[in-house]
Amino acid sequence: LLERGLTPPDLGGSFIGESPEFLGLLHLIEKVAPGDSTVLISGETGSGKERVAKLIHARSPRRTRPFVVVECAALQESLLQSELFGHERGAFTGAERAKPGLFEVASGGTIFLDEIGEVSPATQTKLLRVLDTSTFRHVGGTAEIRVDVRVLAATNRDLPSMVRQGLFRDDLFYRLCTIRIEMPPLRNRGADVELLAEHFVAVFNERFNCSKRIGREALRILRRYSWPGNVRELLHAVEAAMVVCEGGEILPEHLPAALRAPPPVMAPAAPEEKRGLPTLEELELRHI
Repeated sequence: LLERGLTPPDLGGSFIGESPEFLGLLHLIEKVAPGDSTVLISGETGSGKERVAKLIHARSPRRTRPFVVVECAALQESLLQSELFGHERGAFTGAERAKPGLFEVASGGTIFLDEIGEVSPATQTKLLRVLDTSTFRHVGGTAEIRVDVRVLAATNRDLPSMVRQGLFRDDLFYRLCTIRIEMPPLRNRGADVELLAEHFVAVFNERFNCSKRIGREALRILRRYSWPGNVRELLHAVEAAMVVCEGGEILPEHLPAALRAPPPVMAPAAPEEKRGLPTLEELELRHI
């Protein structure tokens, strides 16, 4: 029962898009999924990194085994190590009984380390050992435990920069990105914004038992927006518009205010030959 609960369905049908960037992503997933290599998925917040990890697992030979998600940024170091590797009874205050780690729970399947850039150097060292040897010890334990787990990791951080600054182990970085998948931001996916918006409207029509549609002007505003929160932000914007729209068509006034604000207009720069060094005021204005 636990394994069935930890095994996600194949989400391929919910991957919506026709842009070259998106189709290239799907093609790479199809090539990567059948193997057993470690994959690092990088991209901005809300771009769909976990959904890609789930699709890789669902298209892999491990599809009937557990898919275990570890939210690395949500746990402090001592708790994260206990969650990942398990602990023995009495290993620390409150450890009244032994507990298996998530690597053991995921054995035979896939473990997804979300926001891997947030883990401490001590945990990085232990993760490297698991990746290299497929073995680890419980916190407070001495016995070697061997597991068969495929590791997928994701980050919205610039890991190469963190490696240069000494904040992330270079050997772990190279080990994680045997295969690297870069998620394209939504602003670079062209007409996919319109396809996704109409898909989300259909999803919410079914959920709310209604039959609304999104108007042409509202779509124009959605296409113009830069989407710093990517697909997740678009999903919530469409949901908000569906809730406040009382008629059958979503209009611009139903969209969140941030989307309706006109894009900033940049003042043209003065010709180079007509100006010397910029003033402090000019520098501030240009930076803003």
